[in-house]
Amino acid sequence: MSLPDYQKTLREHAHVFAHADEMRSQLEAQGDLSDWNAFAESWNNLELDNYMADHGRYRRRRHAVFEASVDDIHRLPHQPHFQTLDYNSLNGGVERWFEPIKDEQANGQSLQTILRFCRDLFSGLMPSVKQWLVEVHQFRIEASVDAPGLPTPEGMHRDGVDYVLVLLIKRCNIASGTTMIGSLDGSLSSSFTLTEAFDAALVDDTRAYHGVTAVQPLDSSLPAYRDVLVVTFRKR
Repeated sequence: MSLPDYQKTLREHAHVFAHADEMRSQLEAQGDLSDWNAFAESWNNLELDNYMADHGRYRRRRHAVFEASVDDIHRLPHQPHFQTLDYNSLNGGVERWFEPIKDEQANGQSLQTILRFCRDLFSGLMPSVKQWLVEVHQFRIEASVDAPGLPTPEGMHRDGVDYVLVLLIKRCNIASGTTMIGSLDGSLSSSFTLTEAFDAALVDDTRAYHGVTAVQPLDSSLPAYRDVLVVTFRKR
């Protein structure tokens, strides 16, 4: 699929499941992925999410905020992530200060290429928008036999933004983790599983709900986790 194909599908269905080979091709058309291995390796250095209202210890993350315009993408000073309870009934309603994404990842080729792809994709859908507020989240969801990992502990939800990219970085020794897309009327419209690095979900957050089923370890004696990058775009 081409960038216009993704835009057409988002307009018609409010989501896209982008297969790994297609997504990587689209990203490489935007820029450099030469530091991808180091970028993916950085998920081994995430900090525990201490804001889980369910007291779960299964989620690690880092966070950064950017501003994007037609000719510039730059990082903003570190700030909290905030969602209202309307959008996140479990963990919303408070400012959540996560550890920042490290400079070498924030300024690196892979993330900058991903941000340019998102800007061009989403700006084509909303050409009147001149500036976007962009939030970037590195997530690792860990699973054990006694404690399955919950990628979306709040369940089917919207993020309170305009568009969302969920990009798979790595799956290690896990089963399930199925992405579900729901219509605003509450019906389930699609489901798929991100299995390969670069598999991605693109979602129009104003017109669709999304959620991911719990992940369980395949081999209880080995580490089990799901690493994703989540990028949200909200018009200024």
